[in-house]
Amino acid sequence: MSKKIGVYIYTGDGIKEAIDVDKLVELATGELGATVAKTHENLYSPDGVAMVKQDVESEGLNAIVIAGVSPRHEFKEFDFPGVYLEKLGLRELVAWSHQISEDDENADAKKEHVQELAEDYIRMAVTKVQKAEMPEPDKMEQPSDRILVIGGGVTGMTAALEAAEAGYKVTIVEREPELGGFAAKLRKQLPLGPDYSQLVPPLVQDLISKVQSNDNIEVKTSTEVARIANVPGDYRVSFKEAGTKSEWDAPVPLTDEEKLDENGNELPAEELKKKYEEKNEGRKEYTEVDPNAEVYGAVIVASGWKPYVPAEGEFEHLAWGNPNVVTNCQFEELAKAGKVKRPSDGKEVKAVAFIQSPGGKDDDADFPYASAVTSLVSLKQAKYVREDQPEEGKAYIFYQHMRTPGQYEYFYKGLQDDPGIFLAKGSVTEVKDNGQGGLTVNVENTLLGDSISVDVDMVVLATGMVPTTRDEAVVNLAYRQGPAFRDLDLFGGYCDSNFICFPYETRRTGIYAAGGVHRSMTIKEAMEDAAGAALKAVQCIKAAQEGHAVHPRTWDYDYPSFYFQRCTQCKRCTEECPFGALDDDEKGTPKPNPTRCRRCGTCMGACPERIIGFKDYNIDVVGSMIKAIEVPDDDDEKLRMIVFACENDAYPCLDMAASKGYWWSPLVRIIPVRCLGSVNVAWIKDAMSSGMDGALLLGCRFGDDYQCHFVKGSELANRRMENVAETLNSLGMEPERVKLAQVAIDEYDKVPEIINNFVDEIMEMGPNPFKGW
Repeated sequence: MSKKIGVYIYTGDGIKEAIDVDKLVELATGELGATVAKTHENLYSPDGVAMVKQDVESEGLNAIVIAGVSPRHEFKEFDFPGVYLEKLGLRELVAWSHQISEDDENADAKKEHVQELAEDYIRMAVTKVQKAEMPEPDKMEQPSDRILVIGGGVTGMTAALEAAEAGYKVTIVEREPELGGFAAKLRKQLPLGPDYSQLVPPLVQDLISKVQSNDNIEVKTSTEVARIANVPGDYRVSFKEAGTKSEWDAPVPLTDEEKLDENGNELPAEELKKKYEEKNEGRKEYTEVDPNAEVYGAVIVASGWKPYVPAEGEFEHLAWGNPNVVTNCQFEELAKAGKVKRPSDGKEVKAVAFIQSPGGKDDDADFPYASAVTSLVSLKQAKYVREDQPEEGKAYIFYQHMRTPGQYEYFYKGLQDDPGIFLAKGSVTEVKDNGQGGLTVNVENTLLGDSISVDVDMVVLATGMVPTTRDEAVVNLAYRQGPAFRDLDLFGGYCDSNFICFPYETRRTGIYAAGGVHRSMTIKEAMEDAAGAALKAVQCIKAAQEGHAVHPRTWDYDYPSFYFQRCTQCKRCTEECPFGALDDDEKGTPKPNPTRCRRCGTCMGACPERIIGFKDYNIDVVGSMIKAIEVPDDDDEKLRMIVFACENDAYPCLDMAASKGYWWSPLVRIIPVRCLGSVNVAWIKDAMSSGMDGALLLGCRFGDDYQCHFVKGSELANRRMENVAETLNSLGMEPERVKLAQVAIDEYDKVPEIINNFVDEIMEMGPNPFKGW
């Protein structure tokens, strides 16, 4: 259907002072063929909305461009049924970020640059609405409203109760014979609120009673998940008796090491296939679905954590291996049984040393997986010693880091006032048998610079909480990318998608993490986390019903389509999708799963054949926007550069920088992209062949300090840069004309500098040698 386009330009907030808006109107109705183009000094007011609505009805407009404030502002008033809407941030991208003083001797030249900038943005916006189509939601007809919770500890039971309270049916799967998890082994737990100086009885039994009496909750104990197949809204889950094998166990792919022969060379395809079949003998292929599987809409992983147990020979200087040297979890079990007794001879314990760090002197000095929780547990267990032996009991806590966040500081201060509890910062250099059944602990570099030695009955090591997902599949997914979450080793085994910006999200859409698999937590924190995960599970089911994406693009009803006639089965889309949204058939042809898809577009960026795209965001749409930019052929002072800005970090940074009055070069044109992973090399080629002089990819951080909202998009874009460099070299162009820069959302002050430095580098190189061809 042909487009009847209306262009509406907001003139407030300094826009009309920065640019000639009348020229923008002429451009829209003349060169660009818009049906209507108007300005309004208060476009977002009821009067402005009424003006647009009247034109939509009287002129039959089916696409409108609202050129004014940042598209990150919602303004649902402009959402007219059947009318495609494009929002353009003239205020932030032009007026606020390119303010010119009248006293500037180059004011006229700069104004010319800024006017050209605004005109190009109008061209790009109109071109987009001409090319884009209205998304149509892919609604699941009858998504299941049942929620599966893996894990029956405090986190899992809380998540189940929260979801049940919202009216959803829940199944808890617990591998142990009883509910409760590690919380059932506690003698006491940390305070949940005032008075923060006192420990409280465990609340786990109360939770168990509530779960068992709730008609919306089913409990399967001594049970594990054998396989989770299919998609959010229609997960097909097979169960098995804990500790047994099942034909529906999710097949396990070969590891990188298993794919190699004894010389380190990859095995032939036939041998790989045979080895895979031997490894998964008796298991059904991941493409098969158990006909007796139960159906669920979403999954909450609350399988918790397991204690870190030092290996034999580890921490020898701390006398690990001596029966009186135990971990904090082992000490908790002793305390649960009554007054703590020494393992070696059963003597009641009167003096205990709690060691927080294995002897180092910097931030890497803690025990593996240590956290604020291990600090709090040591304080809690020191209180046990004083409760058991109020007259003679002594607890020594030696630490490099003592972490007591929030109001737990009151708990810490309360213990400081106890005359039988001694806290000392220092490095424990040795623990040895003292010849009297007990142990001597030597500590150096205390706060006073002295070395001290104490004799104790026992030593407790503050080892950490290891997420169960580090070494176990837990979810056992029937996904092409394997049964577990991807790249867990990068994140310490925690199954997060982005724990800073999107808590509860995992690398698998519809599966949400809470509690110890999310990070080390106290019981109070785990209960709060469980409530959040339950809400996300409910939202996921609603998203499947309504046909839109889950976080972060919850408003997005579009989804990628594939032109399969040209698919070469290269598998790049299935392999590079961060969320396992794509399976494939025996030939390698991708099989889309809309409810798994996060709409990041990484598959589109990966496809060398350019056959993947969205109705309003595809190779042609963005490529046409690039080509719509006017590139002067004969003016070395008017070079043109494109910036692909990630919508999650980079684009908000630009908005914030503009609002703070930062300036960047008017020679660049910003195109927001869903993720740098969606940037196809074709766009960069389009830019360079159109005479653009440089291209900058501006996205989230990757690597150890990753911030990418789609997990690996920036990293994948960085890998593709090698192909771009090769292409530019083959054309006799400098590979430095295309760069990638990383930025976090709080680094808005750095973005203008990044852009301006890039512009300076391109200006020094000079014009694109293919300009004007």
